Amino acid sequence: MPIEHISVTPPDGGRPDRTGGQKAREDGAGLPQLSLRCYALAAVADKVPNLHEMDEEVPEKSFLRAYAKGADPDRKGWIHGFSNYLAQPGEYDVPLLRLATDLGLGQAELLATSLVAAAEDDLMVGRVLAYVQAPVGGSRPTLGLLAAAFESVMPNNEPSVSAMYGGVAFGCGLLRLSESRQPLAEREVEMPHHLQLALAGQDGHWPGGSIGADRKPEVPLPESVMKEAHSHARSLAVSTEKTMVVRCRSMAEGYAVAAETSRALGLRPLYITGDDMSGVTPWLYLRQLLPVFVYDLSPGERKVIPTPVRYSGPTLALCGPDGSLEANGSSVYSWTLTVPNAKERRQLWKISLGDKNLATDLATRQRHGSGRIAQLSRLARHFALLAGRSKPESADVTAAAWIGEGSGLEGLAQPITREVPDNALVMSPTLAEEMNALVLRCRMRDGLDHKLGASTTARYHPGVKALLVGPSGCGKTLAAGWLATKLGMPLYRVELSSVVSKYIGETEKNLAQLLARAEHSEVILLFDEADSLFGKRTDVQQANDRFANSQTNYLLQRIETYEGIAVMTSNSKSRFDQAFSRRLDMVVEFPVPSPQARRALWFSHLGDGHDVSPGDINRLAALADVTGGHIRNAVLTAAVTAKAEERPIEFADLAHGLQREYRKLGRQLPAELRRDLKSIATNKEGRD
Repeated sequence: MPIEHISVTPPDGGRPDRTGGQKAREDGAGLPQLSLRCYALAAVADKVPNLHEMDEEVPEKSFLRAYAKGADPDRKGWIHGFSNYLAQPGEYDVPLLRLATDLGLGQAELLATSLVAAAEDDLMVGRVLAYVQAPVGGSRPTLGLLAAAFESVMPNNEPSVSAMYGGVAFGCGLLRLSESRQPLAEREVEMPHHLQLALAGQDGHWPGGSIGADRKPEVPLPESVMKEAHSHARSLAVSTEKTMVVRCRSMAEGYAVAAETSRALGLRPLYITGDDMSGVTPWLYLRQLLPVFVYDLSPGERKVIPTPVRYSGPTLALCGPDGSLEANGSSVYSWTLTVPNAKERRQLWKISLGDKNLATDLATRQRHGSGRIAQLSRLARHFALLAGRSKPESADVTAAAWIGEGSGLEGLAQPITREVPDNALVMSPTLAEEMNALVLRCRMRDGLDHKLGASTTARYHPGVKALLVGPSGCGKTLAAGWLATKLGMPLYRVELSSVVSKYIGETEKNLAQLLARAEHSEVILLFDEADSLFGKRTDVQQANDRFANSQTNYLLQRIETYEGIAVMTSNSKSRFDQAFSRRLDMVVEFPVPSPQARRALWFSHLGDGHDVSPGDINRLAALADVTGGHIRNAVLTAAVTAKAEERPIEFADLAHGLQREYRKLGRQLPAELRRDLKSIATNKEGRD
């Protein structure tokens, strides 16, 4: 018969004793104080032949006689006293009785659990069990002993080993059989250690997960998220739908939301990363825990949230933006965490850094979530202390953004850390206008749809996708660095070798991880030679074409909802799929530099360490029709020669450097420059 509708309030109305566990106390007459284990041992005593014969003084028999007398003082049988005890139990049995009510344990299972727990923490109980079960069993009760001892309170009064083993206690992992090859009836029964500690009021350790900290999370949450967490908690408490998925880009933020939701439910979060649910349900009830399953899913991956046996409370699951989760054979409700608005970001930065002006600046320039703000703030404070300052500055936050990823971006993209100042990027007036417009577009992306029409706001995403198109060496990659410098954001160049995989589905998974982590970290992604990823879809003529097209389809869909800044470069716009062009916010053309632009490029690359006259530089700019990349290579080649001879760079060095660049291109150096080189060589021979 199950334990239902019993009083679990101690006689004095106090709280259960969580320091002494289930240990029975002795009364004034030396008899054990009434408890569940007292009745359990009395039931065992009934199965000991000649227990009350005093011909030999065996400590184990004396121990059992005391418990048998304590459980049946009026000699009406221990079952009569047990029924009365359930109506008004002792405080040390309250945790187990509450658990029995939550799980629906029968009376036999309740007594069995109490006896197994007693054997774990009371040396004398173990000795008694070894005495009673000799020569078959040890100091833990066997399944056969439990079935025989509690037959009178089992359904139909049948001492069935199968009935005991098939009950709720074994089904939910409260009890388990020891590892052995003995017959079922002779196998010992034990209780997992974390449940033993839980009955004693301690957390212990469960191998499948960890309990969230009782203290306030290190990630402050916006007021709107706090209110929504409490609203969801109220719904989970009364609704028949008990499972909710929290989708987030930052697991730190997800943990904070789970902790807040748990507090609103009067529980603590238990973060579960595995699928083995054995022994978790009793722990959830005993330690008042909310199961929170943590997943990292790839695109198209499907996962079923396990349901712990006999658990009927609420459940949370933390997950990124990809994949799908199901529970009980159907989809579950999802709550997607979004980036806080500027006002909330300002408040979060102020809480974390303590500087109102800096908080306003950071909230305006960057779209970080709660988890990322907390992470950057901790690192920024560390950098400030290293510099001998009590408060962080904007430079500390920028430095933290470069080295404080902690999200695995470095495995899929290469950081480009060099800053590119304004004078390093030579642009025509038209190109400068386009690049400045791109900077403005990036800065204004947050809330750009505010007060616009419904058709604009319906599908607006704050991400910016820009394509830089032009011949090789025109400064497209340098322009991406300049953009990152202007915006004060880290720049990561995507490593195609790390993203693209020959295995089906792996490319999409890598791209999903890359974009999700970039969104969380608020960095600029640079796709050099982007047409290799975003190229035109082809007619399906073989299996590889179909899979290649599916990769392009996924990337086109995902890049449209990407909320960060992505810069693509290519030599030709015609190589891209037509659907990709629609998803671009800006296309910036990088033309071959004009003579005036080439002159500026020569001066910009040479700096002050040269002896080349302005007239010679004008001559190079007018005659050598090359891009900035070739000019850079020519200057570096000239610098090698000049440095080896310990002198400044001269015109002849630059001409020789250009000659090598022309050879790379399969072209001849202009005739005028060839004559200059020949004249320089003749003069040098004359001097020698």
